[in-house]
Amino acid sequence: MTGDADQFDHDAARAALEWLVELGVDTAVGDAPVNAYELPDHLAQPKPAAPPADAPVLPLRVAEAGPDPVEEARRAAKSARTLEELREAIAAYDLCPLKKGAKNTVFSDGNPKARVMVIGEAPGRDEDIQGKPFVGRAGQLLDRMFAGIGLNRSAPDAAHALYITNVLPWRPPGNREPEAGEIAQMLPFLARHVELADPDLIVLMGNAACTAALNRRGIMRLRGHWTEAFGRPAMPMTHPAYLLRQPHAKREAWADLLAIRARLDALPG
Repeated sequence: MTGDADQFDHDAARAALEWLVELGVDTAVGDAPVNAYELPDHLAQPKPAAPPADAPVLPLRVAEAGPDPVEEARRAAKSARTLEELREAIAAYDLCPLKKGAKNTVFSDGNPKARVMVIGEAPGRDEDIQGKPFVGRAGQLLDRMFAGIGLNRSAPDAAHALYITNVLPWRPPGNREPEAGEIAQMLPFLARHVELADPDLIVLMGNAACTAALNRRGIMRLRGHWTEAFGRPAMPMTHPAYLLRQPHAKREAWADLLAIRARLDALPG
């Protein structure tokens, strides 16, 4: 960024700041790096003066521990009796730091009565703005992929419908990959989401979904092999965002989709 900062009006300065926040910047720095351990004495924090020898000894105050985030998530998820109540419980949950930087809580999209439930990783920029999962380029590819086997998120009947959610309901800064702690924290909500939606089978899109549902990573080894997640048949697949970067992998993804179609046709319902 060049030029005098005084040349920015209020709107331009705010737009520049919001752009930096979108990129995940959370600390202001100067032109040169600063080693905080080598600050001059006049910039160092003053040491507290020693108390007088005859000062009374006061009892040590121990900071009260806050609520356990995972336990609070379990309690809130368990109390939800419907998908709408679960949506409200997640929106009211304030113990995940990701929520503070997100514009919207991204809960789900599609028909909740669908036989197939797709679990993605986390919202991206477009999803955060619109409040729905898989609405960007990866979402458009996902829609085309499942349309190839006769499934659509806008279909009114369960037999041809698709229901979509994510492991995390809030966008990580800079679209980074979800961290293990964040996944563990929101896992009770995801498990309850599957229980309430009650799909016939689950599609796990990407490593974060496999970490949450299977406690395993390595999507290239997992994809194409049926497993079980949340008590239901589950098919791990490469994420559509990966397919956009690696188009040659679409052949394997198509094979996975055909396996999903065959499994659906074989299941009662």
